Amino acid sequence: MKQKQGFVLRDVCGEKVIVGESIETIDFGKLISLNETAAFLWEKAAILSDFTAEQLADELQKEYEVSAAQALADVRDILAKWTEIGIIE
Repeated sequence: MKQKQGFVLRDVCGEKVIVGESIETIDFGKLISLNETAAFLWEKAAILSDFTAEQLADELQKEYEVSAAQALADVRDILAKWTEIGIIE
């Protein structure tokens, strides 16, 4: 998987949001608010470029006290949401 081109994480009034910043995202017209953990995963996904749920779950475990099973379940949940709204492919 990878993040779709043109979507970036911004800090808006102390809140982390994903916004579309390119001509390809002109019809998107949404701000996606992220909690601290989701923002962490978005940043890690950007660094990895092409990533898997397992890679992000591993990163989540390194940062937070969470079991491997819970990390993978949480990552799969957020990736499903991101896929549904069209910010990853």
